[in-house]
Order: sequence, then C-alpha cells, then structure tokens
Amino acid sequence: MADDGSVTQLSISEGVLLGHALVARLADGLGIRAFFIKGPASVLQGLRQPKTSADVDVFVDPSRLENILQGLRDRGWRERPVDPDSRTFPKHSVTLDHPDWPCCIDVHFRFPGMEHPAAVCFEVMWASTEVLDLAGRAVRVPSKALGILILALHALRAPHLPACRQELEFLADISNRGSHALAILDVAKATGSLAAMRPFLEDLLPDASAPEWPEPSVEWRNRLMAREPGSARLVAIVQAPWREKPGMLWRAMFPPPEVLLSQNIYADMSLRGRLVQHRARWARFLRSTPRLLRDLRGLR
Repeated sequence: MADDGSVTQLSISEGVLLGHALVARLADGLGIRAFFIKGPASVLQGLRQPKTSADVDVFVDPSRLENILQGLRDRGWRERPVDPDSRTFPKHSVTLDHPDWPCCIDVHFRFPGMEHPAAVCFEVMWASTEVLDLAGRAVRVPSKALGILILALHALRAPHLPACRQELEFLADISNRGSHALAILDVAKATGSLAAMRPFLEDLLPDASAPEWPEPSVEWRNRLMAREPGSARLVAIVQAPWREKPGMLWRAMFPPPEVLLSQNIYADMSLRGRLVQHRARWARFLRSTPRLLRDLRGLR
C-alpha cells in the first residue's frame, strides 16, 4: 500500500500471504478450481528451503482463465506487458500487478514440461491436491508428489544454474526419504512430463519401475537450449519456415515496446530511453555470443 503517512505499507512477504487469501476467496466466489504452487505453501510442506517469495503462483482451470483474470481486473489488478512472439516464448501463465501491492500474481494455465493438453493436466493435478492453512484461510495446494514434480520441472528448465542444481538435489533427497518416487512417476505419466522429468527421476526409480522414456518435445528442448540472452529468438528463427524468417529477424532486432516493458514496466519509453535499452540489449547479446554459439550446436 502507498505510504502517505496514514497507510501502512505491506512488506513483500505480507503481500504474498494476503495475495494467496485474496485469490483463494475470489476463486471460491466465482466457483473456479484453483490451487497454489511453489511459494510459501511449498516451504510449509517442507518441499523448499525457507525463502521469501516475490509473487503469488496460482494454477487455475484453463477453461476459466478469463473469468479469474476479469475478477482480478475488477479489483484493480492489471496484466503486465508480454512479448507478443508466442512462437519463441510459448505462454503458460499471465502475470498481473497492482499499484498498491508489493507483489505480482502469476496465474498459470499450463506448465512447461507437461506435454498433455492443458485441460487434461489440470484434471490430473486437481485430483492430487490437498488443503493447507495459509494466511488464516484453507487453500488448495499440490500433494507432496505433485509439488515435487512441479518444483523439479521448474528447476529442470535451467539445470546449469547452481541454484537449480541445489533445488534438484534437495528435492531428490526428500523424494528418497519420503518414498515419493513412484507417486511422482504416476503423475509424470498422466501429465506427459516423463521426458522432461527423466534427468530427475531416472536415478530415483528402481530398475523394475523404470518406464520407456519418450523423447522431449521441441518446446522443451528449446527451453533447455536457450541459456543466453537472445538464444531463444535465434533458435526460433532457425526453426521457422523461410518465409517467416525475415519478419522474425526484424522483430528480434527492433522489438515492439511490449518487449522492453515486459522486462521493466517502468522502463523509459521516450526515444532516448528506447535507444539506451536497445544498446543494453545488444551489449548483452554480444557478450554472450561465444556461449550462445556453443549451445546452439545442439540444433545440428
């Protein structure tokens, strides 16, 4: 809340907890099935080491996505600008912010790594939720097996990062101690996430339970390959039909305003401000070029 001398400003941790209660109440009032992922719920379940979350992550029934977004708009929340290039960056959530709240709300309708249709995945996940008391309200959260799968998929997007490797090791230890591997395997099969989960599950499962591992999708392979600034766009350009390459290359070199605002909603969009941001983008791209070229060898 804005601090004008008479209003107390929420801290980020307070805003996140109250944001869970707000979204849960809104979803209940609209009759929308929703459960909360990652964040403080995962810490309370012992699936994550204590850390301060900066946003509220909620997973909603994909068929009711627009309903809950409209409900949040009616309460002053607004969608953040996003990159319009859905080929390069397939959408899986909508992020909203509010001028009087210190945190964002991420509304998920699908999850990267889960290859079955979004509606099918949601039904599987909804059947594997439980109730947890959070911010003085009973909210739906994933079961431990589903929670581990979601957190592992999130970390597996960037396993080269130390923080992600540490989280995967932590989750593997929990899975072993709690004998969750077979339950995680069942959810992975039902959501089509076996390929993405293979690096995590393969060492946890007894040989007799090991499935036939499918090949990962192009989307998932591209996510793993896009480690450096600009690499996701280059991958998309290489894979696109020739007739689409010139337009994609032009948009990569001269992105629309939404691209700049998606990184910083307070970005200076004057002519000078845009030039400064374009220069910074090119500098990041050029610094990462050697590593980018090395990573893109996987396209051959």
